[in-house]
Amino acid sequence: MNEDIQFILDTAKEAMDNAVKHLEKQFVNIRAGKASPAMLGSVMVNYYGSQTPLNQVSNVNTPDGRTITVQPWEKGMLQEIEKGIQIANLGFNPMNNGDTIIINVPPLTEERRRDLAKQAKAEAEDAKIGVRSARKDANTEIKKLDDVSEDLQKNAEIDVQQMTDTYVKKIDSILEIKEKEIMTV
Repeated sequence: MNEDIQFILDTAKEAMDNAVKHLEKQFVNIRAGKASPAMLGSVMVNYYGSQTPLNQVSNVNTPDGRTITVQPWEKGMLQEIEKGIQIANLGFNPMNNGDTIIINVPPLTEERRRDLAKQAKAEAEDAKIGVRSARKDANTEIKKLDDVSEDLQKNAEIDVQQMTDTYVKKIDSILEIKEKEIMTV
């Protein structure tokens, strides 16, 4: 196979991989009712004047399926951590007991589960758009190649389409698992 075509295929594969990785990251933020340290993954805390991820200034644990505890490494950080959790707007109400911050994760209502499932579908659709965009870019690049026979170009386009189909199926199966997780009470 022509090395230009191979480069185009590799670039498309990388872009499609990134779309799936991004989707998986987004799905971590869509909570399914069970407490997880990842739920606070987006929380940033003011640590001596700079915005720092919560997990770099404290231990985040889940003693049970409904509770998240945040144990700061420095006691003086309690208020900043509390503020950071509220600013992140995750729908949690942090309680400060003087040593740790305790967050009770409320069970999800049926309506909230449906909203989260819709949100998951939208994220999956965005990932599919990313995959299709990578396909379009690859096909455009393949058509630009002058020193490659038409047969090689056609075969490369077929390869790109097969790769696209594979990634779309992968996205669908990731979405199906997430929806099941969200809708399970």
